[in-house]
Amino acid sequence: MSASAASPAPTIPAGEGDFTHRQIMTILAGLMMGMFLAALDQTIVATAIRTIADDLHGFSVQAWATTAFLITSTISTPLYGKLSDIYGRRRFFLAAIGIFVVGSMLCGLADNMYQLAAYRAVQGIGAGGLMSLALAIIGDIVPPRERAKYQGYFLAVFGSASVLGPVLGGLFAEADDIFGIAGWRYIFYINVPLGLLAMVVVARVLHLPHHRTDHRIDWPGALALIVGLVPLLTVAEQGRAWGWDSPRALGCYAVGLVGIVAFILAERAYKDEALLPLRLFRIRTFGVGAASSFVVGMAMFGGLMMVPLYLQIVKGSTPMVAGLQMIPFVFGIMTGSIVFGQIIFRTGRYRVIPIIGSTLMLLALGLFSLITADTPLPAVMAIMLIMGLGLGGNMQPMVTAVQNAVSPREIGTATSAVTFFRQMGGTLGTAVFLSVLFAAVPGKIQDAFADAQSDPAFTQALRDNPAQAEALKAGQSTEGLNDTSFINTLSDVIAHPFKVGFSESMTLVFMLAAIIMVVGLIVVLFLPELPLQNRSAAAARAAEDREAAAGAL
Repeated sequence: MSASAASPAPTIPAGEGDFTHRQIMTILAGLMMGMFLAALDQTIVATAIRTIADDLHGFSVQAWATTAFLITSTISTPLYGKLSDIYGRRRFFLAAIGIFVVGSMLCGLADNMYQLAAYRAVQGIGAGGLMSLALAIIGDIVPPRERAKYQGYFLAVFGSASVLGPVLGGLFAEADDIFGIAGWRYIFYINVPLGLLAMVVVARVLHLPHHRTDHRIDWPGALALIVGLVPLLTVAEQGRAWGWDSPRALGCYAVGLVGIVAFILAERAYKDEALLPLRLFRIRTFGVGAASSFVVGMAMFGGLMMVPLYLQIVKGSTPMVAGLQMIPFVFGIMTGSIVFGQIIFRTGRYRVIPIIGSTLMLLALGLFSLITADTPLPAVMAIMLIMGLGLGGNMQPMVTAVQNAVSPREIGTATSAVTFFRQMGGTLGTAVFLSVLFAAVPGKIQDAFADAQSDPAFTQALRDNPAQAEALKAGQSTEGLNDTSFINTLSDVIAHPFKVGFSESMTLVFMLAAIIMVVGLIVVLFLPELPLQNRSAAAARAAEDREAAAGAL
């Protein structure tokens, strides 16, 4: 790398597209509020979905409320990126917040689970733009060299939502009614004032220079993407219930494959005007960023979702307490983001940061695979801290690298693509890891139950509590795992084999996540080191426009 890349950043003369630190922080406040809406919604709903399903008499179809949100948010992400590159970021970010708020209000009014699923789909359309456009806007207003400092705030939002979500979700779900309205409905209503406030802030402070360039809109590519992803995301969420080789699953695979092939053909035909221009993959940094985001998404979402399950089932924590116990993870993300962001800013070098982050994530997943039912909680929380540090050094520096490598006019497309691949990886990882977990749990519990027969204290407890013995036996079946609340009715001695079997099943999941993370680490090693630009994308576009105007005279 050249010496200039590691030298102090020169001062850029003020001009169109330049923003002061105060302006950046003001805009950042609005962006963080928008991102917080999307991040909080996923965790808060997951905590209360069982209560919601019971109240709406739709327990058997509750998964569709999650699936609908996932499908629309994933599919809309690249659409927001491309359209915002053409027409400007501000209007689409405001539209995303508005759609999310409308969807939230409708969700709070739902009378049955089918209505809730439809309204969650509306929410997802808005959520697809909140995360990716916020990152793209930061690329517009902050030079790459300084970007990591500000993007750390975004990871702090993500981490805070992962803690506050279960706490608020549990609080609202446990309340029968608040001011005469069912408590769980406030899970959605809380988004309305937050969203409206975010819209006001963004509308007042976010004014980016933008010169529209006429382009064809890649509607064939968008339609093909929908055809390809809807069945694949559906089977990823529902495949465990349907059976991965069931006729419905096979039909989804076939339709999805046709859609993906059609999408590739459409992108080739539209070239630079494509929804996701294929030539971007010829940029090494972009290709590595997309692949790394997919793999990290698998390891991160698939692996981390096991930790709250461990805390609630094995350690007996309530959803609210489990959320608070995840604070070390959030602290790790914030610390890693700040420290690594400062390193990038001061040295101008970024390549080593994702390598360190991936290594820390691999270490954490390896340590998670060693925990047992008897591992002290402080040790588990220490591993969470390592995982958070790894994420703080991986996610945002990779986004910065990709934004730095592409044209300033394609920041939205590139950023949304990275977000899109991370979401796809997370969806696949969640589906695979849950399947592995629930396939292994019955056998592991039975093995732990057999081993416990040699413990006199356990056998005596079974004889003294025949009702609890029957509950434990029923819980060893796959059907019994649909409701693990019975564990709370068992004594510690009788419940211990169940917890041992569950934790040993989680070991397999963490080992699989660690193997996937090895692949992620290898991919990151191919990330090139490019000099970081010292001006924002908005300033770069403005300079290009001035040069073009001067050349036309």
